[in-house]
Amino acid sequence: MPVPTTPPSASSVPSAGSSARRHAVLAITALAAALTFTTACGSSGGGYAAGTGASTGSDSVQPAGQGTNAYGNQAGGDSGKPAAAGKPAGTLALRQSAALGPFVADAQGMTLYRFDKDTAKPPTSNCSGACATTWPPVPADGATAPAGIAPAALGSVTRADGTKQLTINGWPAYRYAKDTQPGDTKGHGVGGTWHALASDGTKAGSQPTGDVGVFAQPQLGRILVDDMGRTLYRFNKDNPWPMKFGCTGTCLNTWKPAKPADRSKLNGIAPHLVSTVTRPDGTRQLAIGCWPVYWFTGDKQPGDINGQGKMGLWFAISENGKKNTNSGNNTASSYIPPIPAY
Repeated sequence: MPVPTTPPSASSVPSAGSSARRHAVLAITALAAALTFTTACGSSGGGYAAGTGASTGSDSVQPAGQGTNAYGNQAGGDSGKPAAAGKPAGTLALRQSAALGPFVADAQGMTLYRFDKDTAKPPTSNCSGACATTWPPVPADGATAPAGIAPAALGSVTRADGTKQLTINGWPAYRYAKDTQPGDTKGHGVGGTWHALASDGTKAGSQPTGDVGVFAQPQLGRILVDDMGRTLYRFNKDNPWPMKFGCTGTCLNTWKPAKPADRSKLNGIAPHLVSTVTRPDGTRQLAIGCWPVYWFTGDKQPGDINGQGKMGLWFAISENGKKNTNSGNNTASSYIPPIPAY
C-alpha cells in the first residue's frame, strides 16, 4: 500500500540567499581566527615574530640571544612601560668574599651586577621587559662613589623608556630580585652572562684572591691588600734590619699586625717580597720587603685608605713593596662588615 508523503514546507528548504549568507559568515569567522592567531604570534605591535625570537618593535630588547633570556625563560618583548623604579643606590660600597674578591654593593649592601649582552662603549642596556623585572636597573640619581671607586667611573645611560640607569665604567648596573640579604651574590654566574661588578666595572672574581693581593685604589694606584681586601701599611718607626718594632702596646689597638701569608697564595706580588717576622711577644707577622705590615682599624671596607699618611708615619705599600707616599683621603666611610669566606 503506498505511503503518503508530505511535501516539505517552504520554511524547511534553504533558499539560495540564506545559504550564501551562511557561507559568508563562516568565511568571516575563519578570517578573524586567522588574524587573531597571527597577532598572537607577534607579527606586529612590538611582539616577537614567530620562530625568530627577535623583536619587531623598536622599543623591545631581548635579554639574551637565541630567543631565551639569561634567567632561563622564553624571552619576552618590552611592554614599553618603564621598569619598576629601584631604590637609589646612595653611597656605593665595596664588599669582599673569598670567591669574588671585592665587589660593588649599594648603600644597603645589595650586590650590583653587569650583563654580558650590554655594552660599555657606548653604554647600552639590553635588559628590559621581563628581564628588568628579575634584574631591576639601578637608578643613576643619588649614586656616589666610596674610596675604592673612582668618582669618574660613575655615569648613566638613558634607557629606552627614558629613565637613567647607573653605569660603572660604562657598564649598566642592576640588582637581582632573588638577592634578599645584604651580601647575597646569588645572581653571579646566572645564565653565564650575569656577574657581580668589580670596582672598575669588570667582572668580579675574574682574578683569584690571595693572602696578599693588589688592589687598584683610585688615589694611590696599585697597592697591597690582605685576604679580606684591607689596605696594608708599614710604619716608619719600625725597622727591617736590624729588626725593630716601633708599634707596641696601645699602638696595636689601632694598627693590627697582618697575619703571615702563604707564598703559594699571592696575587700580583712577587713571592720574594713576602716573608714572616717574629714579634717580641712571639707572634708571627707578615712582612713585605722585610718591613712588618699592618691593617688599620679605621678602614671599614676594601679600598679604604684612612690610614694613609697618619701622623706622617703610616703609609700604604705599592705593588713593588715600596712605601706609597701619594696623598690619600682620610675621611672615614660607613661600616660595611666583610662577608665570611665561602
